[in-house]
Amino acid sequence: MDARRVDLLMQVDGMTCDGCAEAVRRAILRIDPEAHVVVDLDHGRVALTTNAQSLTIAEALDQAGYTATAMTG
Repeated sequence: MDARRVDLLMQVDGMTCDGCAEAVRRAILRIDPEAHVVVDLDHGRVALTTNAQSLTIAEALDQAGYTATAMTG
C-alpha cells in the first residue's frame, strides 16, 4: 500500500465556528483516516496531506454542507 501522499490547500466557505472546523476535519478523515489536517478558521482554509484527490475531498465537504475549492500555492 504505497499510495502517494500530496499536500493540498483548500478554501472552505461556510466555516463559522470551532464546531464547523471540527466537522470539516471529520469529513476529511472519513475519506482518508491517515490525513494530516490543519484548519485555519480565521482564513477559511484547510491545509492537508492526504492520499485522496482534491475533488474527492471537495465532494465530501460539499456533502457536509461546505463549499471547498482547491487553491494553488
